[in-house]
Amino acid sequence: MLINLHIVNLALIDELDIDFNEGLNILTGETGAGKSIIIGSIGIGLGGKYDTSFLRNPDKEGQVELLFSVNECTEKLLAMEEIEVSDGELLISRRLVNGRTVNRINDKTVTVAKLKTVAGILIGLHAQHEQRTLLKVSHHLDMVDNFSEKIKGLKENVAELYRNYKTLSDKVQSMQMDETERIKKADYIRYEINDIESARLKPGEDTELEDIYRKASAAQDIAEITSEVGLLTGYDKDISAGNLVSRAAREISGLMKLDPSAEELINTLSDIDGLLSDFSRQLADYASDTQFEPEVLAETENRLNLINTLKSRYGDSIEAVLESLDSLKVELEELESYDETVERLKKEMSQAETMLSDKCIVLTKERKKSAKQLTAVVAEAMRELNFNDVRFDMNFEETEPGMNGADKAEFMISTNVGEKMRPLADTASGGELSRIMLAIKSVVSEADDTPTLIFDEIDVGISGITAQKVGNMMKRLGETRQVIAITHLPQIAAKADHAYVIQKEVIDNKTLTSIKPLDEEGRVMELARLLGGENITETIIASAREMIK
Repeated sequence: MLINLHIVNLALIDELDIDFNEGLNILTGETGAGKSIIIGSIGIGLGGKYDTSFLRNPDKEGQVELLFSVNECTEKLLAMEEIEVSDGELLISRRLVNGRTVNRINDKTVTVAKLKTVAGILIGLHAQHEQRTLLKVSHHLDMVDNFSEKIKGLKENVAELYRNYKTLSDKVQSMQMDETERIKKADYIRYEINDIESARLKPGEDTELEDIYRKASAAQDIAEITSEVGLLTGYDKDISAGNLVSRAAREISGLMKLDPSAEELINTLSDIDGLLSDFSRQLADYASDTQFEPEVLAETENRLNLINTLKSRYGDSIEAVLESLDSLKVELEELESYDETVERLKKEMSQAETMLSDKCIVLTKERKKSAKQLTAVVAEAMRELNFNDVRFDMNFEETEPGMNGADKAEFMISTNVGEKMRPLADTASGGELSRIMLAIKSVVSEADDTPTLIFDEIDVGISGITAQKVGNMMKRLGETRQVIAITHLPQIAAKADHAYVIQKEVIDNKTLTSIKPLDEEGRVMELARLLGGENITETIIASAREMIK
């Protein structure tokens, strides 16, 4: 769940830090107090749009941090995204510095795409704009698919079968040519095969040649360096280190007769003399191995040029070039036995099409089963939200088989007795859409077990007993997960397990938005404000206490 929200330099916020709790967290506040800023900040933290237009002071950096506590189940899902959890907690941080956004998860920099994926595991943000998303028919089938555990595997199977069918279909299409084209193409493939085979490539050869070429190219410089080092450390000149140390070793050996305690000094200098002798031999061997004739450099360079030319044409490595050679041979064989090849491909394509069609039928059957279950549960949830005579269903249409199966599906609804079913997209009332969205989200969220749900003014366009029922549903959701919701309705606010008030204040000639948790008496007074506005009487306060009770 979300346990802390930290905001710096955003809109009307200088710096804000707020802790959230389990269950139903309700945020209230007067119109214009900055409720949308709080939810907007959470949206930014989850990967939403973030630029300098959001900053209170454009000369300072902005920051949004979301700290989550993570249970074992969620930790496993995060592990699949290669995200590690530290001591059961995960910190998402987004900073805006010099117009550039820096995204971090537990101090590890990540892309916005990765951030959004992780955020989707941790939290579901349901704002008013999602009503428009709900009306998009393309999303309806996704909701049905996500409601069934079986469908995911079926979709993967269908997608694989479609890719196989499409590959064969494209192959058959590419084989459609007359005899002149076939002869011309076969001749060109023979040329390409000969081009590769004549090079007699060996795997790893390019790496070995590049090493030889580097040494051969540097042979002159290597020779000069080794020669100079040999003169300085060897035995060729009187001033060379080898000669000097050797002479010193001979001289110091005379000490042994004069002072036996000098044995350690004598042995040390003797070891140095031996090491210099070994070094001189190693240096001479190295210099000998790095001597290259000019012809070797030229041959190596020419061979590398040939290999690199082939790599530019047929693959980025010798192994890839050799794989291209095998593919070219197969393609030539198919062209040389054209009629048999086309007949075989068409047969394989027909079989692949049949397999795809059969699996699409299975997928459609499972989708219809899932849709029946989903719409029944959503309809029941809608009845709880005061849709007394609601009918909710899904209409399926068959399409050409594709990556996603052979289905086009759309939610259908009737909210009044005697009213025919119509597409959900034709539903006009904003209040109805809010409740429908809540019903669907409550059901879908139960299925995907999202740890935290956030609702931004889900109560728009409703009142009275309907608001009471919306509050009941949100309260029930809060029993199994964390729910954070903004509301302006007392019927919903009274259901809070934890209440917060968002306020706008003028401090030092600056307008600032703040948020603070409410104690029991604070909850009563805030609920009284929602009930009575500016005119708060003892009767209204008593009503507020009764609602909370």
